Amino acid sequence: MGCTGWYGTTTFGAAPVSLAGPGQVGYTHPMSPATTLTPGKPADVGLSAAVLERAAGLLNHALDANRISAASLTVARHGRLVLSQGFGAQRPEPGARPIDADSTFLLASITKPVTASAIMLLVDRGLISLDDPVQLHIPEFVGWDKSKIHVRDVLSHISGMPDMLPQNTRLRQAHAPISRFVDGAINTRLLFRPHTDFRYQSKGILLAAEIVERITGQRLRDFEEQVIFAPLGMTNSFLGLQGRAIEELVWCTPSMQQSAQAERWGQNSPYWRDFGCPWGGMHSTGEDLTVLLNCMLGAGAYGDTRIFSHAAATAMVSDQNPAHLGSPWGIGWALRDSRVWSFFGEQVSAATFGHVGATGTVAWADPESGLSCVCLTNMMVESGALLRRVSNTVAAAVEG
Repeated sequence: MGCTGWYGTTTFGAAPVSLAGPGQVGYTHPMSPATTLTPGKPADVGLSAAVLERAAGLLNHALDANRISAASLTVARHGRLVLSQGFGAQRPEPGARPIDADSTFLLASITKPVTASAIMLLVDRGLISLDDPVQLHIPEFVGWDKSKIHVRDVLSHISGMPDMLPQNTRLRQAHAPISRFVDGAINTRLLFRPHTDFRYQSKGILLAAEIVERITGQRLRDFEEQVIFAPLGMTNSFLGLQGRAIEELVWCTPSMQQSAQAERWGQNSPYWRDFGCPWGGMHSTGEDLTVLLNCMLGAGAYGDTRIFSHAAATAMVSDQNPAHLGSPWGIGWALRDSRVWSFFGEQVSAATFGHVGATGTVAWADPESGLSCVCLTNMMVESGALLRRVSNTVAAAVEG
């Protein structure tokens, strides 16, 4: 059953760089007015409460069938948070805390657009260009046409980098630090010549994260906390654990039983939860992600807080790839017609952006309808069918 609610200056490397402007609380952009989320009812913004209840029913049904053991559904439109509902419990065991608005899920690949967001903050500050060769910032990234890969390419999946390293399992079994994965990504062979194909690639995102850390002199998790999560009030969002206990977080999979390997390096292991991989290690809640989506809908601003410039926010949700590839993708964000990880359903506009995570998560926003939806679960069901059906039903709630 569910619980329903209606609801300065920092140092980059050796030189201090002012962050006054985008990314700081209180900064306002006169040309991009935006609102913060306020509680409301579906009818206030032209949504059908009965249809939203049907969307919630899909998650209750999956829970009853033991396909998942935890879920949350968060829906907003035109600045009104109209649904924030939890299903199941944080851990599949007796006496576990029920899921509520503050329940924190492992997002998996929804992490990727947040990593891309960190890059765009550096673009806004003039510290990097999307058309910089990756090699400019990682000089040892050489061989196999790597000189032709630009920063933009690793964020839109046309770089030729692989999704996972051949030694991925071995590294995780050994509890290797992220630096070992970075070394592997720098030295791996490309799967194809840059710009000639599309292939979803987590290791390109890892290179983007490495660039952020080299430019800022900070860990990615700390940089994101400083310039994204804290300014937006996303108090339940963090990369890695950042001091949180695993017991406070939603358990992945609907069973507490794990293999010996999963216990050592799987999704619920202390190693992986705190690893903070920039392609899949972020934790968050439905309401926090709704804030981020509405910041993007607000052209980079949320209330009086501007995180991204208008130009950056627009670019992030616009297709960056050559048309002949037939593989639209934004800067980090998937688009409705992307080939993969776009389980937004079939009833949203082509302008819809978002992302999916392999742990059974989806977050999307439709600029044309002003609607956003975050559905977080703890298990991918039927290759995303559950997430697509929930998304379709949420989109069907729009009445005008």
